[in-house]
Parts: sequence; C-alpha cells; structure tokens
Amino acid sequence: MRTYTNPVYPDYFADPFVWQYQGVYYAIGTGPAEAVGQADEIQQRQVFPLLQSGDLVDWQLAGNALVRPDRALGDNFWAPEVAYRDGTFYLYYSVGHEDKNHQLRVATSDEPLGPYEDAGEPLVDPKTCPFAIDPSPFQDDDGQWYLFYAQDFLDTENGVRAGTALVVDRLLTMTKLAKDAKVVLRARHDWQRFLADRPMYGSVYDWHTLEGPCVRKHDNRYYCFYSGGRWETDSYGVDYGVADRVMGCYSDAGNEAGPRVLRSIPGRVFGPGHNSIAIGADGQTEYLIYHAWDTEMQARRMCIDRLIWTSDGPRCHGPTYTPQTISV
Repeated sequence: MRTYTNPVYPDYFADPFVWQYQGVYYAIGTGPAEAVGQADEIQQRQVFPLLQSGDLVDWQLAGNALVRPDRALGDNFWAPEVAYRDGTFYLYYSVGHEDKNHQLRVATSDEPLGPYEDAGEPLVDPKTCPFAIDPSPFQDDDGQWYLFYAQDFLDTENGVRAGTALVVDRLLTMTKLAKDAKVVLRARHDWQRFLADRPMYGSVYDWHTLEGPCVRKHDNRYYCFYSGGRWETDSYGVDYGVADRVMGCYSDAGNEAGPRVLRSIPGRVFGPGHNSIAIGADGQTEYLIYHAWDTEMQARRMCIDRLIWTSDGPRCHGPTYTPQTISV
C-alpha cells in the first residue's frame, strides 16, 4: 500500500483517459492549448499530452500523441480516448472551432505513445451532425466494438431539454460507424443546465449538457457514466444511466437532485467530471479517473478515487482531497 493525494498530476490535464498495456498505465487528455485553441502553440508540436505510470499515482509526461491533421479542421482538440485491437492503437477525438463545427475523428498508431496519424475521414458526417464530441469506444464481451459520443438535440418533447446529449453507434470497423446511432440519455433536470438563453442554431435555448460518456459492464448490465451541467460551475458532476443491452434503452432515473457519483465539495473540490475507469495494480480495485478544478479555478487536473458498486448503483469514494491509500 502507498499513499496519494489528489490531484495525481500537477499540470493541466482535462478529460483524462487511462488505459493499461503490457503492465504500464497510459493517460491521454486535453491540454491547455487543445482546450482553448492556441493554434500557434499546437502548430509547434503534436496534439494531446500523454503520460505514463506504473501505479496510477506517479505520472511522467511522455510527449504528445497526434500528428496534427489538416489545420482547416480547427484549433480546438478535445477529449481523446484510445482503444487497442489486433496490434493497432486507435485514438478517437474531436476537433473543431470553439463550440461549433466539432467533428469526430480517429487516428492510428502501432505504439501506445504514437505518433498517431489521422485516418482521413470524419466518423460522423459534419453536414448532418455539426457538433459531435467526446467519443468513447467500448468493447462488449462478444468482441463487438461500439462508440458512445455526445451530439446536439433541439427538440423538447416528452420532458427532455434542448442541448448536448449522448448517443451510441456500432463500429463496423475501428474507423467506420454503422450510421445507426441510438439515443442513450437526454437531459431532464435543472442541474444539467449549461446556460440559459443560449444563442444556438439561429434561435435561443435553455441549453443543457450531458457529455463525457464512459461505459462499464457490471453484473450483466451496462452503466454509461457521464458528466452533466456546465464544466465551469459547481453543478458539474458525474452521474450514470443503466441498461440491459449495450444499445439501450438507458435510464438515469433517481438523479433529480444532482449527480450521484461525483459532485463538488464547497471550498475543496470544484466541478469534478469527465471520467474514465481503470483497474488498479492489485488487478481488482476499480478507480475513477477524472478531472477537477482547484478552488481558484486555475486548471483542471487529473484525480483518482475508488469506484464502489453498491445496491443503489455505482458510487465514488470521492472526490477526495486528503491522503488516500492505494495498492501498488
């Protein structure tokens, strides 16, 4: 056992995705340049910071992952995730111009640290889906891969709110979707509000957001973790929906009062969210890896805390800000 205190990496590292390969943990995330579109800085290097660790606690910078694709695609690169299949690593990400014209892309590499080269085509047609972010690949027990992601919806029928929400599609190959996306979850509650009176798509909306999907299968049910609300406010946190089949239908009933897995702690932890899940060095303990702001909101930094499965659903032993123990 050893002790750690969040955050586990001192620099800006948002939307952290962690995976393990040949006994080494790797993390990829949204850096400060990618988040705000500092084009001059991005042009001087590859996109998306990479980290390495042997124990989920001590992380070292290991370069950057993605060879920058066509600059016409935009300067904002968000929320990368990596899948491994048959000797190839697949890097899923979104790129665009601030809060519009974001498209999903995939890049490939023979090595976990890259360099990753873009495959050359969007995963979802930007003409029919002008804003798609946060791609998250998931492999079911039968080997089939799926891609969960977020896109915009404008309708408000049956109690849903206009805004960004979650869908899933089947991957025909690791670089091509079946183009039969199903809705996973839509926003229904005030805590999921991103911004009131937001000008979007030629009108004004009470805009709500569900983003950052991360799927885990537990006891033959599918749990889609997500972050809801506005990423710069204390309402932002992690909740989940559950389904009996990977393509749904999903339900997040019971979250009317706010996110049930991770939420802000006033004066201590602000806006925890956008999680991935990793197995600890003991081969058993599951950990949520997420970002959270410091109280001065200087940076979103990577944190880890134990994921706990209860009779009421998944919960997190956190967010913590005091020393914690972990098996190494």
